Amino acid sequence: MRRLAFTTLLLSSLPVAAFADDNVLTQTEQQDGWQLLFNGEDLTGWQCNNGQPIQTKIEKGALVPYESGGYLIIHEKQFGDFVLSCDVRFEDPRCNSGIFFRIEDPKNPVHTSFEAQVMAGEETGKHQMGAIYDLVATTKNAGKPTGEWNHIVIRCEGPNILVTVNGEEVSRLNCDEFDEPGVCPDGEKHKFKLNGEPRAVKDFARQGYLGFQDHGHKVWYKNVKLLELSSI
Repeated sequence: MRRLAFTTLLLSSLPVAAFADDNVLTQTEQQDGWQLLFNGEDLTGWQCNNGQPIQTKIEKGALVPYESGGYLIIHEKQFGDFVLSCDVRFEDPRCNSGIFFRIEDPKNPVHTSFEAQVMAGEETGKHQMGAIYDLVATTKNAGKPTGEWNHIVIRCEGPNILVTVNGEEVSRLNCDEFDEPGVCPDGEKHKFKLNGEPRAVKDFARQGYLGFQDHGHKVWYKNVKLLELSSI
């Protein structure tokens, strides 16, 4: 029942995207409390994770992390329990990037945050499209062909994280079940360390920054919208 309820809550809070203009909130979204994190025109609210201004320009109403000057471009605000909705596109069939969230330390995002994988290809796994990187494998690959826009939604509520790609649930995680340092519940090791020592995912911060990764491939993001669940 809890699994069904969590999924229902996710679906009930999604923005209605049909026929909407890019990078604007619909009247319903405004009434429901959604925030537009990227206006499609300038970089207000965004910077590199190293604190420097973003070096790249907006392209056709989309954020571009590639060669921005940092490992991530991050939003200035921190969020705890929320639903993040965005569209992402890539043209390189080797694309490997990600959406980082609940970032504790912007200078060390690899080990102090979660990542929803953005990846070309048709495979499933812990490093494939929509996976919660290195922690939870995808149950299916719901990504569209390279070059097309994908719609990704990430819901964080307490210990629960749920990722959907193009309207299909692909991965979910309960942080409290990851209570052993350096090891997933399935027995496989994960990468996360703090001060060189393996850490337990249950101890990750439940509030932090969010951002888009520059991992050496050009990726475009638009319609970046967020609903803080505390506001519902």
